[in-house]
Amino acid sequence: MSAGGRAPLLLLVDDEPRILSALRRSLRREPYEILAAETWGDALRLCDAHPIDLVLSDHKMPGMTGLQLLERIAARRPQVIRMLITGWTEAIPEDAMRAVGVRAVVSKPWEDAALKETLRLACKALR
Repeated sequence: MSAGGRAPLLLLVDDEPRILSALRRSLRREPYEILAAETWGDALRLCDAHPIDLVLSDHKMPGMTGLQLLERIAARRPQVIRMLITGWTEAIPEDAMRAVGVRAVVSKPWEDAALKETLRLACKALR
């Protein structure tokens, strides 16, 4: 539960619809309300319109990296827990992730149990 007593609101961001669909399937029985965005612009609009608690963003996307998106989200809503999901973990500088406040990085392809545990641990900060 989030601090407001509601299910945490998780924003999934990936430019590949099949990845978003697979993430939703992986998390369908988990205690999250889920929103999804295929573009960084849609992600920012959803973040402005909803009380997002967590963001899990792909890193390599057209027009903006996930790290850049999370930096913009942090400027708008510093309390949002920020995480990346990527197949390119070694290509992202750790100091850049620390500067943006990235809480966790999930590797693609992900294992459902590891993804769920990463999100559970991140949600502990919401209490």
